[in-house]
Amino acid sequence: MSGPTILVADDHPMFREALKLAILRAAPDARILEAGQLGDAAEAARRAERLDLILLDLRMPGADGFSGVALMHAERPETPIIVVSSADRAEAAGRARAYGARGFISKTADLAAIQQTIARALAGDMDAIGGDAQDREVQAMATQIAALTPTELKVLLGVIAGRLNKQIAFELGISEATVKGHMTSIMRKLGVHNRTQVVIAARALDVEIAD
Repeated sequence: MSGPTILVADDHPMFREALKLAILRAAPDARILEAGQLGDAAEAARRAERLDLILLDLRMPGADGFSGVALMHAERPETPIIVVSSADRAEAAGRARAYGARGFISKTADLAAIQQTIARALAGDMDAIGGDAQDREVQAMATQIAALTPTELKVLLGVIAGRLNKQIAFELGISEATVKGHMTSIMRKLGVHNRTQVVIAARALDVEIAD
């Protein structure tokens, strides 16, 4: 059996190298994919025939709040995600958990600690990632957002950013009618009835709301 395939998504080349070194110590036969922006990471995840683990920088280019974790989980819901961040562990870990994250690596951790976290994830020993409980409304919305498809999530992020249907359609290369169809599905899945209620979704994703 071939080694695991692991995607390293981080915009800092030096930290990517550190993560790759830790991976190869934990799994010498690993195949490593790399991405420096969220869009490239999502594309790599979508194209990979096999993907055993994703190491994802929480604040990499193209991500706003926890949208990167949500998008990567939507692309590969069966693949565990380890959040890589310099943010406070308790807050970031707890919020990321709802979107499919299974582990947390601090950018201040030493190589041995990073290696250990990766090894645990590959062994399936990542039942909890810690973090304080969120308020129930945000937690419930986060769980619902995690069930959206990749395209639905992109449409939702467009709405939160204040874009019109035709702008979202242009950006995604789909028709306005398709965007409207996705919006109907999104509102049904999230249990909301109009665009103004996506403010709750924005709170759950911790993204900036357009004026």
